[in-house]
Amino acid sequence: QAQLVESGGGLVQAGGSLRLSCVASLRIFSIYAMGWYRQAPGKQREPVASITSGGSTTYADSVKGRFTISRDNGKNTVYLQMNSLKPEDTAVYYCNSKFRREDYWGQGTQVTVSS
Repeated sequence: QAQLVESGGGLVQAGGSLRLSCVASLRIFSIYAMGWYRQAPGKQREPVASITSGGSTTYADSVKGRFTISRDNGKNTVYLQMNSLKPEDTAVYYCNSKFRREDYWGQGTQVTVSS
């Protein structure tokens, strides 16, 4: 069973930045598509950004131009650089990995943006 561990969350003022990291104990990290999701209180979990094994990225419209997802296969790590943060970005952020039928989630890291 794979383990994904997120870090880097915290409290930041609007306009600030945070970088989330997710270290994955996957045997062959490079073949997995990796993604970040978030869930705000009272809302459903939603996709934020994803990166394929080949490095192609996608973003939710709400974060385009502000967030950047990247991966370091040598470190089994995926990152989410979040700039120009807004109060509506407040949520628990989850890391996800997918490959064929395999689908793993981390425990989440809290991001709180104050106005």
